[in-house]
Amino acid sequence: MINQSYRLTSPRVIKAELIDEKLKPNDIIVRPKYLSICAADMRYYTGNRDKNALKKKLPMALIHEAVGQVIYDPKGKIQKGTKVVLIPNTPIEKDEIVKENYLRSSSFKSSGIDGFMQSVVCIDRNRVIPYENIEERTAVLLELMSVGMNAIDKFEKISHKRRDVIGLWGDGNVGYALAVLLKKIYPDSKLIVFGAIKEKLDYFSFADETYLVSDDVSDIKIDHAFECVGGRYSEDAINQIIDLINPEGTISLMGVSENHVPINTRMILEKGLTLVGNSRSGYEDFKKCVDLLENNKKVARTMSKIISDEVVVHTIQDMKNAFDKDSNNAFKTIMKWEI
Repeated sequence: MINQSYRLTSPRVIKAELIDEKLKPNDIIVRPKYLSICAADMRYYTGNRDKNALKKKLPMALIHEAVGQVIYDPKGKIQKGTKVVLIPNTPIEKDEIVKENYLRSSSFKSSGIDGFMQSVVCIDRNRVIPYENIEERTAVLLELMSVGMNAIDKFEKISHKRRDVIGLWGDGNVGYALAVLLKKIYPDSKLIVFGAIKEKLDYFSFADETYLVSDDVSDIKIDHAFECVGGRYSEDAINQIIDLINPEGTISLMGVSENHVPINTRMILEKGLTLVGNSRSGYEDFKKCVDLLENNKKVARTMSKIISDEVVVHTIQDMKNAFDKDSNNAFKTIMKWEI
């Protein structure tokens, strides 16, 4: 089958390339309907990645957050027109201990292999989850939510049970989605969000308290923390967490940084803290989020508030416009895919 992939060939250059798709026995064909731009996609698009990484991974179709509709199932088991969320993580093995998104053998869409910027997507039927009662433009945020669900799943397994106060650092997309989940899953815990931009913190009105990281917060004490900052500000965020967290608390790290981050290891030892790394998500995380949005319209509405812009895409220029707009948007830029 001949398909068209819209690949980033160099920073800010997207080209249409014809590819010969070979359907595997378990594959179905899905037409993308909505795509969402992630910070990782933006780093590739703008060339804000290590040159060796760009040389190794490009050309590559971007986007790992997408929903679509099934247009063909060779086995006839999934009805044409079924709305599905697409799971970007692609495991090739199972491990009784290591979760699928941490297996080094797994591949990930838009990180070494083509993402979802294609005319149609050939994908294993076990890498999609059907949904019915979620608006497509909101459903495209499910991958973002699943990353937060993955972190909460590990937090549940590792952290102690005193959860009176939970702190969250980061006022971006990941921080917002995680805050929504934390408030829903731990309604009796006080949720405090720390951010850098007042206008973005205003979106977190459902949190119990919000503070700018520049505020005097020295009197605040938290039991556990989630770090969703990443980049060059990771150092400040993590060290502020270490200052405020109570002994034997858990710090869940979620922010991606290109460079090494110096942190106060002396106080980590003195307080007996646990630092936990979190990245991406797997099928079960997606399923929990689908079930949550299917059955809770309030959560769905809250999530949809971070859609800053919707760009209808007919051409490559429309794609580039969407990425350019995302550089200036406070939160999410989504593409209505009409290629």
